[in-house]
Amino acid sequence: MLDLIQRHAKLSPERPALFFNGRWYSYGELDLRAVRLANRLREAGVTAGDRVGILALNHLAHFDLMLAAPKLGYIHVPFNHRLSTAELARMAAQIEPRLLFADGRHFANAQALGVPVLALESYSDWLEPAGDEPPPAPELDQESTWMILFTGGSTGQPKGAMLSYRQLLLNARLTADTWQLDDQDCAIQCTPCFHAAVNVLSLPLLHCGGRVVLMSHFDADEYLGHVALHRATVLFMVPTMYQMLIDFEDFEEADLSSVRWAISGGAPCPEPVRQAFVERGVHFKQGYGMTEAGVNCFNIEIDEADLKPDSVGRPMPRMEMVIRNPDGEPVVPGAVGELTLRGPMVFSGYWRQPEETAQALRDGWLWTGDLARVGSDGHTCIVGRRKEMYISGGENVYPAEVEAALYRCEGVLECAVTALDDPRWGEQGLAALVLQDGVHRDGESLRQELRPYLAAYKLPRWFYFLRALPKTGAGKIDKASLRRLYEHREASRG
Repeated sequence: MLDLIQRHAKLSPERPALFFNGRWYSYGELDLRAVRLANRLREAGVTAGDRVGILALNHLAHFDLMLAAPKLGYIHVPFNHRLSTAELARMAAQIEPRLLFADGRHFANAQALGVPVLALESYSDWLEPAGDEPPPAPELDQESTWMILFTGGSTGQPKGAMLSYRQLLLNARLTADTWQLDDQDCAIQCTPCFHAAVNVLSLPLLHCGGRVVLMSHFDADEYLGHVALHRATVLFMVPTMYQMLIDFEDFEEADLSSVRWAISGGAPCPEPVRQAFVERGVHFKQGYGMTEAGVNCFNIEIDEADLKPDSVGRPMPRMEMVIRNPDGEPVVPGAVGELTLRGPMVFSGYWRQPEETAQALRDGWLWTGDLARVGSDGHTCIVGRRKEMYISGGENVYPAEVEAALYRCEGVLECAVTALDDPRWGEQGLAALVLQDGVHRDGESLRQELRPYLAAYKLPRWFYFLRALPKTGAGKIDKASLRRLYEHREASRG
């Protein structure tokens, strides 16, 4: 069955499924809303294979559009609302959506894309008169595209990853089984719904009959309130969001007693962040996933995560992994290489981008662009991005390793390491840092503090102190913007 919501809507229609804007929606209500949306879109001329987009903060309509897609056969495409009109226009020209939903904050941007736009402020009224009988079943199979999600785009123009029913339904089932999720679990969807993070816990929980609390945007106070009120059992956020919870004045008193474990993804999680949750009695895992695979690619048991905080564990069932050198040959055990993955949870390719698809998918293997190593115990550690690794004096430097050492230094709240050209050594490191309130550091004192942890060639040459680090729409630190900011500052100094 390709319809994720239908089974629970028939078996337990009154079971609470999704909380949004002050009320719970049951499985039966979500299924009925999906039927009505499919009927209204059919009346608007949407047919199987058409793309239907949404440009908005997190909203009930994101889930309506996901769940209605198998009832009509269109492709759900959420757009990054944090992008400029010019960036969105390039993405819309590539996708050619038949219709676009938009909230008031982003309505003007949506109108500028030359696509029919429906305002979410009138969405409920627009949906209400639709028929309650499902439209004729579309001709879909496991390989049909359910969603197109755009990659983060931190290194260039975002690419539209085609996610099939095969990929997403298997990810939902295997995540629920392997991570031991069931109908008693509850998670909070606070990361943007235009991001693959919506598939980390929300779809797996809807698959197994659990509960999802949808926040329109992340707010630390509101998030902790939802955890206590709705007894959230599992947490997922990117490291920046976890840091914001820790920084919140009421974090130490927040009720986390219902939480079985928390998992971080999107970027390596600093050890001080993990430790802050461990001290509150919350088991904390490092996760690894990507839009193009899963999204959940690895599993680590709670007791293992406590003992091996840098590990993401072992591949999920039915996922094969090989660590390779640039020539495609497997590296020796313990060596660093590019992570390649193969299995039915790998995506179908990039929408209308055959060259990029061929570069990512080679002989059935997805080249992730991430560097990893596997220990003798079979545990995998993610070292960093291939494109972020730099060579200083002929030696490889992995920014994630330098960042982990920086987080050991007194007063460092947030950091990122990237490379700049150096006439003598080829490249050397630029460390951008945010310090804790009231802390004053300089580059030389930090360099001295790093020496016990890093070889001399890994020590950053430049230190750049900021009040905040720039972030991408997915909440990751934007290292390309960091380099531009630093170079602009240096150029302005003459």
